[in-house]
Amino acid sequence: MIEKVGVIGSGTMGSGIAQVAATSGCLVKLYDTNQAALDKAKASLEKILNRLIEKGRIDSEEKNRIQNNMQYVSSLQELAGSDLTIEAIIENLDIKKKVFQELESYVSDSCIIASNTSSLSIASIASSLKKPERCVGIHFFNPAPLMKLVEVIPAIQTSYEVLEKSIDTINSWKKVVAVAKDTPGFIVNRVARPFYGEALRIYEEGIADFATIDYAMKSLGGFRMGPFELMDFIGNDINYTVTETVFTAFYFDPRYKPSFTQKRFSEAGYLGRKTGIGYYEYDQNGKKVADSDVTENTIDVSVLEQIFNRILVMLINEAADALFLNIASADDIDNAMTKGVNYPKGLLAWADEKGVDWCVTVLDALYNEYHEDRYRCSPLLRKMNRENKTFF
Repeated sequence: MIEKVGVIGSGTMGSGIAQVAATSGCLVKLYDTNQAALDKAKASLEKILNRLIEKGRIDSEEKNRIQNNMQYVSSLQELAGSDLTIEAIIENLDIKKKVFQELESYVSDSCIIASNTSSLSIASIASSLKKPERCVGIHFFNPAPLMKLVEVIPAIQTSYEVLEKSIDTINSWKKVVAVAKDTPGFIVNRVARPFYGEALRIYEEGIADFATIDYAMKSLGGFRMGPFELMDFIGNDINYTVTETVFTAFYFDPRYKPSFTQKRFSEAGYLGRKTGIGYYEYDQNGKKVADSDVTENTIDVSVLEQIFNRILVMLINEAADALFLNIASADDIDNAMTKGVNYPKGLLAWADEKGVDWCVTVLDALYNEYHEDRYRCSPLLRKMNRENKTFF
């Protein structure tokens, strides 16, 4: 049973993970080399808990319990008694390996050492340890206290016991676990690439502007945010880097090819909300300066349908290919997208709703038009169409 948890890194993600563990009754030590960052994390937790009291979700006794479960430390050696440690630091493989090597010299042989990386190889991180079988990926989504999904990623070295204990622990923290193979982007950051990439491609072809594409995905698809709104929210620098990383990691598969538009926006410093300008302009509070007046009355509905269908089918194709390559189960893939990035429906369930034959027809039409491998239909979709099968 996991009782003592160490969290490495007191940024937004690390602090959020620490809050989740402390709320679930674990004794948590949040570590950072920067004392100012630790002080900020402590003040932030106070503010968050006070807000929860105001909303009636917790009382002052619960607030005190959570805070008493938290300890803020500036020495890595203070994590020595942990049953589980989770790092949430910079996405740099060499730095993570160095931290893990030092950490292993302090913790017990039974301590699980986990990484919250969103894209790096768990096998490579595990290779830095003397006991690589204790290493596993435990990937939370931001904000960790609110987002239900946690991807658990075993490396090829990870022992069965460590995997099962990690899954049981995350379940006990009232999160939804999706087990993913150790491949670039795992489930969510892999399957979601077309939401951004195909939207950018549609814009670059001159089919529609940013606002129209966003409107199509929200009005026809029920997405909470359109692709360009979401890229502005994430930050064009971060989103572009993830795309570039996945593209490189998949040996330059054209399905993940980055966009020059996003590269130029990133280079110009048009990063989105955090800089006040991206695909839209924002005020000091991160609110759009002028919202779009795009409606079905101001644009051809058939154009909106074209945009929505094209992005949706590319997302479905990516989800189907993840299943085809055994990245995760059908249930875990759909849970990952609905609970990790708030998609209105699971993509495989959406494929059943639209019809697998529809998916194959639309993808083949795109491939025939462009003759790019980007639009190749997943072998699984083609096989299911031939056999008249559904995902669920």
